[in-house]
Amino acid sequence: MEYSEVKTMLGKMPKAELGFFPTPFYKLGHLSKELGVNLYIKRDDFTGMNLFGGNKVRKLQYLIGDALSQGCEYVFTFGATQSNHAMQTVSVCRRCGLKPVLYLVAIVEPDQEDMRSNLLLDQIMGAEIHIVNMLPGEEEADAEKRSVCMAREHMKRLEAEGHKCYEVPMGGASPIGSVGFIEGFGEMMEQAIQVIGKEPDYIFHATGTGGTMAGLLAGRALLDSQVPVISINVSWKDPGYPGRCGDLANESLKLLGMAPLIDGIRDSRIDPNYYQPGYEIPNEEASKAICLLAKKEGLLIDPVYTGKAFAGMLDYIRTGKVKQGSNVVFLHTGGATALFAEKEILGNLF
Repeated sequence: MEYSEVKTMLGKMPKAELGFFPTPFYKLGHLSKELGVNLYIKRDDFTGMNLFGGNKVRKLQYLIGDALSQGCEYVFTFGATQSNHAMQTVSVCRRCGLKPVLYLVAIVEPDQEDMRSNLLLDQIMGAEIHIVNMLPGEEEADAEKRSVCMAREHMKRLEAEGHKCYEVPMGGASPIGSVGFIEGFGEMMEQAIQVIGKEPDYIFHATGTGGTMAGLLAGRALLDSQVPVISINVSWKDPGYPGRCGDLANESLKLLGMAPLIDGIRDSRIDPNYYQPGYEIPNEEASKAICLLAKKEGLLIDPVYTGKAFAGMLDYIRTGKVKQGSNVVFLHTGGATALFAEKEILGNLF
């Protein structure tokens, strides 16, 4: 299928035009020379709509479009206290006249007297924020489930009062949200062909909730692309994660009137070897990757997501998993606001 045909299908879905597209795509000359590959970057940190943009806006265009089409008044979403997704949801809600409500798990407990980074931005934009503190011995996933239950009870109360609410899942990882990265994959391939002259040999990106990866896999299948998409985990995942991401991709395809094309186990290439010691906990290789990109190319990535993914990509190149001379694309999904977060998240960068 041609990308023009995909865009026609996408055009039938409700969509709020929120971002700035296409996002830049260009070669990192200094690092390419040092690493012996042709390294390109797709700047989805420039998606918009504010200075602190990121890739979630691609998903939110369709999610907020759906909310508006249903006449919703409130939008609820979830994440950690420094969630990029939550901040971007607040931003687009303000643009579209919706009321944002956040339920945020304090994996790293914020200082109420010294709010930082995304949590500070959430406050400046006037979001209704509910901090969910983790209980003694509670796992992150259990705290997340508890935050969703709390939010749904809140939504029920508002609905009973006549206020229509819309739930955006963590990371925007839903069939509607992942449609945004079917579109994003096609945009990236168009640019690669213009700049490189053909499809790249590899795409690397960070994966958390799986919504971005699901959209990329669905777009890859629709366009009959052969480029491997290497998804670097930023947190622990159970064995069912690939299958769930495949199901999510197929549900997104279904929204476009397409039959299932994705087998999550067969089609995904998920690497869990670079996120330790855990989500929102920095590691040495990610810190080195952040500093290398900053000093060689003047670009900033973050310790939670893109730093770990970039470190994984560097390891693939340096150990020969990626052949010398290959055309490699790093999908920069944003998140550099974490450089201004709590010390426990930032780690040691200098």
